[in-house]
Amino acid sequence: MAKKAKEIKEITKDMTVHSVLELDKNLGDVFMGFGMFCIFCHLGSEETIEEAAQTHDVDVEFLIQKLNEVYNEKKK
Repeated sequence: MAKKAKEIKEITKDMTVHSVLELDKNLGDVFMGFGMFCIFCHLGSEETIEEAAQTHDVDVEFLIQKLNEVYNEKKK
């Protein structure tokens, strides 16, 4: 029997962009809504959400809030 991945309860700014996309590919729409097309970039596998937000001059706290809203809405 395959092990089930540990369910993430909350997205945090120290997570990589790609690890967030692995939770739900639709979260890419949130990144793109902020003008962050790093979801297509090879750096997304190494760059944290906080680092990507700084690069794109995005308020990381607001981005995290929106990512969690979308992520938690899917779980309902």
